[in-house]
Parts: sequence; C-alpha cells; structure tokens
Amino acid sequence: MSFENDATVLLAMWLKEREIQNQSKHTLQAYERDVSDFLVFCSTKKLALSDVETSDLREYLAFKVERFHLSSSSLQRMLSSIRQFMKWAEQSQFMQFNPANDFQLKRQSRPLPGLVDIETVNQILDQPEPETEAQQQMWLRDKAILELLYASGLRLAEVQALRIKDVDFNRQLLRITGKGNKTRIVPFGRKAKDAVMQWLQIYPLWHGDFVPEASVFITQKGNPLGARQIENRVKFQAQRAGVNVDLHPHLLRHCFASHMLSNSGDLRAVQEMLGHSNLTTTQIYTHVDFDQLAKVYDQAHPRATKK
Repeated sequence: MSFENDATVLLAMWLKEREIQNQSKHTLQAYERDVSDFLVFCSTKKLALSDVETSDLREYLAFKVERFHLSSSSLQRMLSSIRQFMKWAEQSQFMQFNPANDFQLKRQSRPLPGLVDIETVNQILDQPEPETEAQQQMWLRDKAILELLYASGLRLAEVQALRIKDVDFNRQLLRITGKGNKTRIVPFGRKAKDAVMQWLQIYPLWHGDFVPEASVFITQKGNPLGARQIENRVKFQAQRAGVNVDLHPHLLRHCFASHMLSNSGDLRAVQEMLGHSNLTTTQIYTHVDFDQLAKVYDQAHPRATKK
C-alpha cells in the first residue's frame, strides 16, 4: 500500500475514534483539514509517516507561513492537530515515536478580553421597558437572554441550544451542553430567574410549544431563535440603553468571568462554570486590580507603612 493511501486510512481511523469520543463536527473538520494537508506535504516529499522527523515538521510549518502568511494561532492549531494524530499513531504502534511531541512554537501573549464595567452592564440590564406592547414582549425575551449570558457566562451556542428541561428554577441551576458535548451544571441568580420566568409568561403568545424539549428562546412565530438573531438583539439592546459598547454574547461571558474572579478570587470555580477544560484558559481573566494590589501590600508587608 502506498504512503498516501496508508496515511489516508490511518487518518480516517483516527477521525472515527474522535467521532466516537463525541468531538464536535467543526473540530473533526479542522482535524481532517490540518492533518490531511500535512500528509499531502509528506506525500509530495515521498516521506512515509514512520520516517517523519522534527525537521520535516519545521519545514512544513515554515512553508505554510511563507506561502499563506498564517498567524501564530493558526500554526498552533495545525501543530496541535498533527501532534494529536501522531500521538494516536504512536500509541497504536503505527509509528515508533512522535516527532511532534517535543516540538514547540513560541506562543504569542494572549490579549486580555475586552471588558465592560459592572455599572455599564447594570445600565443595559436595568433599562426601562419600551412603550409598545409588542416591543415590551421582545424586551422581556431579550432581557432573559442578557441576564443568562451575564449570570452564568454561557456561550452563544449554549444559550441558543438551551431547552425548557435544562432549567431548574427551584435550585436555580442550568444543565448546559458545551464544547465536545460535555455537560456541566451552572448556577444562575435571582434576577436571571425572574427575567426568564417573566419571559416564559409571554412564551405561549408566541406560539411556543411549552414542552421539555422545546427551545427556551424563540421567535414570534414560535421557531427557535438563531445565533445571528441573538447576536443582533444583544447589540440592539445595548444601543437602546444608550451604551457606547459593541456588545456581543461573548463579551458578556468575559464580563461574567472577570467580575466573578475579581469578587471571589476562586479560579477553579470560575473554570468549572465556564466549562474550560484547561485552567490556563481561565487565567486570562485574572486582570490585575492595582488598587487591590496596593491595599494587600499595605496590609501585608512589614515595612509598607510607618508605625
């Protein structure tokens, strides 16, 4: 069997295992694109998978940068896909060793996520109702969306996928299915609870079929609300509140994480609520509060203040 066919078979086997492990469709497509591209490069060089060395990987990535001007984050993603594929090939004894295992790219520092202060968030969430009944109903739905995004740090796709059965009003908990079909339980506050309950009183008027499997957020025709529609409504309500912020769902997730960390300091709890598999992902929200830093210094250092 030729290298190209052999490698293609291995890639298909690996992707099948990933699919069984509930990897998302988008993740599988990215894996297939990244790894197959590298395998084509190897095939062009008539290089068998078992003969690939670190220098070959370095040459491939250099070629991608020179030819396509790829960003550091794109290269990191490619390398991660190739590394995981080769790790599986090594464990399955199709390779003697994984040349990508110790290969590292210099990581660029991650920019801190944009933030909106607590007062501005409150201004958006506590703005007055519109005057017309139709707009009032629309506001009650949008407010419930905004409250949940900020109260629980949900992703856009998680809000869109939320079902009636996922909301436990008694214990104020949400059952969220996140990336990789991983399920987590996230609390939500009293104001979010009140907002969702008010919205659900409007729900039947919008032809909503109030059954456990039904979407929490729907259009006026009773259809599930789309991701782009949610983004547009979040942006619109920020504008209606007179806030000069390009508000989007992920920004409210950033605000949730940063405000929770600032007030609690509990990185592990915030990691769990955000659904981050890696703690380093959550650490980008540990903004330095210089006023708090100075206060801690004054209280703790033996020579900080005069006796």
